[in-house]
Amino acid sequence: MNGQEGNIISFQVFIDKKGNLMTEYKHIPISKVSKVFDKHDTTIVQKIIREISPKLEILHKHLEDELDALT
Repeated sequence: MNGQEGNIISFQVFIDKKGNLMTEYKHIPISKVSKVFDKHDTTIVQKIIREISPKLEILHKHLEDELDALT
């Protein structure tokens, strides 16, 4: 990467315009990482995504289920 900042992985809990509590989880697709990062950084970023994604997916699903139960 050339010194610019970018989001690799993000997780948000927010209130939308209608007042609904929402969660959002997203990450750069593994297949696109090598197009953005150099070889060394590609390996690191792919590892981060592979390690963190399952944990955030579980958290995201859990919060969605809990929020759905409240409505």
